[in-house]
Amino acid sequence: MKQNSGDLILLLSIIIISLFGLLMIYSSSAIWAEYKFDDPFKYFKAQGLFLITGYILMYIVSKIYYKNYLDKANIILLICFVLLILVLIPGIGTIRNGSRSWFGVGGFGIQPSEFAKLGLIIFTAKYLTKNEKLIKNIKKGVFPILGITLLFFGLIMLQPDFGTGVILVMSIIGLLYIAGIKFSFFTKLAIVGLVGMVGLIIAAPYRLQRIITFINPWADPLGSGFQTIQSLFAIGPGGLLGLGLGNSIQKHFYLPEPQTDFIFSIIAEELGFLGALTIGCLFILIIIRGYSIAMNTTDVFAKYLAFGITFQVTFQAALNLMVVVGLVPVTGITLPFISYGGSSLLITLIAMGILLNISKYQENRLK
Repeated sequence: MKQNSGDLILLLSIIIISLFGLLMIYSSSAIWAEYKFDDPFKYFKAQGLFLITGYILMYIVSKIYYKNYLDKANIILLICFVLLILVLIPGIGTIRNGSRSWFGVGGFGIQPSEFAKLGLIIFTAKYLTKNEKLIKNIKKGVFPILGITLLFFGLIMLQPDFGTGVILVMSIIGLLYIAGIKFSFFTKLAIVGLVGMVGLIIAAPYRLQRIITFINPWADPLGSGFQTIQSLFAIGPGGLLGLGLGNSIQKHFYLPEPQTDFIFSIIAEELGFLGALTIGCLFILIIIRGYSIAMNTTDVFAKYLAFGITFQVTFQAALNLMVVVGLVPVTGITLPFISYGGSSLLITLIAMGILLNISKYQENRLK
């Protein structure tokens, strides 16, 4: 199959948004890092190392023919499954913020659930490609892949990491919808999901507290509602142009670890509505290019793979932004390309490398 240069607009958008993320990580974390580590560049340097590594991996992956993942999908899924098992074992997995979700590697943490999100997308793309006729049969075609998805979701919930689990499940549901499953099935699935969420809340009462906090964060302003309230206090004063780069008030120990899940709050505070709008436009551009790649490829596996990767970025970015502005309960989900987090950044850039490779084999690629 003839190659072209790939989607340069997507590539430039990725580079711009990730470099901007690195800048905002320094701006949001410098004060906290100096206080905790006596080094204002602590988080900036760590994320910078991951970003350079991510760029290298994205470049390498963009050169690998995407159909190689069709042959290796089962092995990739098995490796992800084993990693999710190993991270739960005391002494192997490490606990951070109450979740046993990381492998400690030197001074860094590697989160296997991030790898599992991409691994399951690759496997599901293969499964749907190989079972196009069978997929219309709910019992024989849909239940097997849903079973695997719920198994991975269960392992991630044992950590526990509800936000990552939700992104994983929603991405697969999106792919099943693209595959042509009737909408009525998803309605029934939503009912089952609601029942399951009630069960999860009963099993871990802190989730109920998060929901109560979401409804009225001021009911516990110094406890469970603190982070949401401080996020809103950051966004509110930003106005049109913001307080200026580096001039955030909330990063002065008001908003906990602002370089992670709530970094968008600092962006809105320092750069205002225009800064937030710029980030939103970059995300929309990346998502549109992802969907156009999926729509303009003639290969079924590439179509599912491109849709799955784009779904994942879409759901994760949307969920993070909804948390930041108080539309949904706090989930602990990072903002792709921007939030501090090495595993999330590496996997996102690797996924973009796959998307860029698919774009090289399009006959009718949008310009």
